Amino acid sequence: MKLYALKSYMRSSLWIVPFFALVLQQIFFRAMLAFDEWIDWIPPWPLGTEGTIAAMQAIVSLALSFIVFTFGSLLVAIQIASGQLTPRIIATTLLRDNVIRFTVGLFIFTLLFAIGVISRVNASAPPLIVWISGVLGVLSLAAFLYFIDYSARLLRPVSIIHLVAEQGFAVLEAVYPASQLDDKDEPPPPEAREPSDCVVSHTGSSAIILAVDLKGLTARARRSDGIIELAARIGDFVSYGQTLFRLYGGARAIPGKHLRNSVAFGRERTIEQDPTFAFRVIVDIATKALSKAINDPTTAVLAIDQLHRLLRSVGGRELRNEYIYDAQGQLRVVFPTPNWEDFVHLTCREIRIYGAENLQIARRLRAMINNLEEDLPESRKAALRIERDLLDRTIDKVYLLPEDAVLARIADTQGLGGSAEA
Repeated sequence: MKLYALKSYMRSSLWIVPFFALVLQQIFFRAMLAFDEWIDWIPPWPLGTEGTIAAMQAIVSLALSFIVFTFGSLLVAIQIASGQLTPRIIATTLLRDNVIRFTVGLFIFTLLFAIGVISRVNASAPPLIVWISGVLGVLSLAAFLYFIDYSARLLRPVSIIHLVAEQGFAVLEAVYPASQLDDKDEPPPPEAREPSDCVVSHTGSSAIILAVDLKGLTARARRSDGIIELAARIGDFVSYGQTLFRLYGGARAIPGKHLRNSVAFGRERTIEQDPTFAFRVIVDIATKALSKAINDPTTAVLAIDQLHRLLRSVGGRELRNEYIYDAQGQLRVVFPTPNWEDFVHLTCREIRIYGAENLQIARRLRAMINNLEEDLPESRKAALRIERDLLDRTIDKVYLLPEDAVLARIADTQGLGGSAEA
């Protein structure tokens, strides 16, 4: 639990890379001073003492300005993005972006390196470190120009939505094996168990389940010859005293502390083991765009495009993997995961409720449902047909003119203007 919390914190902290850049600069600077004694092919620095000091001071000023501008613009970007898109993207995208982290690290490295050169100019600084400082100054300037362009592209809604979708694909690969679902129903669950008379309750602060050490739980259940059932799903809020585990057979002898330590908790959901959270973030962006205050249905259509990709990936996977077996084929852990209907409801319901009165949303939703129904196995189609029926009934209620209702019932992958039927 502590290891997961530490890894999650390091992934979403901007100061980690700049701090290591500070340490690396100290090591690298001293290594270059020692290395300078072994080489004689470095050309002499063309500037004198005063010129060198002026050049290094200019590099220091530039690096410091770049750092201030980067953090200042990042704070403004976070405020704008969280207000217009969703606050959930702060931890999932902006704070984890390696381009931002390593760009700031380069600025810190250059700043400290130039300061070190200034302190040694009067003592006949070796040409090697002076040349390196000049190169770092040029690299920092180039990185700053790139960062401006990168930030402008990153904060576009389509870029944010795409980044979240890519994280969603990664977690789907991790949680659900990439096995192809055939046209048969999913395998039935194991035989029902008697209600457990041994439970482990949550004793810490009320929080959200972020991750579970499934390998560790499976090993403990195998050693005790029992079954461990997690009573809540990843992403669920668990309050103090709420049932966290149900134990069967020999698993009743496992200390509750060991089981609790296999679960990581936090204040906000993360994507690492939560397959529905990527859907949740994208749906939040879509519904925010459909609000009367913003009224940006085209952004919502872009969100549906990525939801379409994710839902197609889910629909082709074997989802009944909440039953985890050991090497001998014995059931050891019951780990509840979302089913197909959960994903379909999360993708369609809120967007339909908030956006069906907009022609773009009604048409794009229908195009997604029709396409998925054509390509996915038969066992996936019932939930999609229900969503299309609900969409038709909603259109009947919100469109007063029959001509608009007819137009809203046309499937269109572009929302409006891209359908051959139109």
